[in-house]
Amino acid sequence: MGEDERKDEAEQPEAAEGEETSEDRGAEEQPEAAEEEAAAEEQPVAEEEPAAEEEGAAAEEEPPGKEEAPAEGQAESTERQRPPGAELEPIAIEPQRELSAEERARLEAEAEERARAEAEATAEAGEEPVPALQPAVELPSDARIQATGKRKTSIARVVLLAGQGNFEINRRSLEDYFPRHQHQTFVRQPLLTSGYDGKVDVRVRVHGGGITGQAGAVRHGIARALTEIDPELRGELKRRGLLTRDARAKERRKAGLKKARKRPQFSKR
Repeated sequence: MGEDERKDEAEQPEAAEGEETSEDRGAEEQPEAAEEEAAAEEQPVAEEEPAAEEEGAAAEEEPPGKEEAPAEGQAESTERQRPPGAELEPIAIEPQRELSAEERARLEAEAEERARAEAEATAEAGEEPVPALQPAVELPSDARIQATGKRKTSIARVVLLAGQGNFEINRRSLEDYFPRHQHQTFVRQPLLTSGYDGKVDVRVRVHGGGITGQAGAVRHGIARALTEIDPELRGELKRRGLLTRDARAKERRKAGLKKARKRPQFSKR
């Protein structure tokens, strides 16, 4: 009996050791199984991520205007239906009333005054010819140079005397007879060009035509008189057109016409 007990005791530790080894093996196998399961779970996720990326790329590749195309078409159709200028605001136009004779005269006077002011401003802004030349010939104190100037229907008889630049037109001063600065500059142009401005006195008798025609006639007569004093001035005065007789005038009216060339209205029926 003692031997059998000893054998059983000897086998029991081995069995215990064998059991421990099996448990240890199971414990070792369990982590491996857990790792395989985790790998199996990670594989579908990894496979799903590329699929999601592909779907996102496909969504990016699709043109974004496909869904908006109908909206643009509708907008175009509505724009075509709208008449041109529908977006503009209407402008209220006040009905024009007929002007009375007094208002009409006042407007005409204002327009004439405005035109006069503009002409004066233009004449003042323009450069007047500076007397670059000194008079080569001095006019004797007892000399009396006469000349005639013409423009349109105006005739001016000019007399140049030795003096200090006084102007007398029909026994009136230059500023009194020609109140516009433009006409004053026009008349004094030959004297400024030749250098005789302030060296001679000018006396003029002019008649016929209007104020502009008379100013042109006085200028023409003064230029002709200066060539009598110094023939060398002819070239310069001729180059500036001061010696040329301006033949422009209003054309006469013809019989059967309303004006020079305007015909009355013709009605066939």
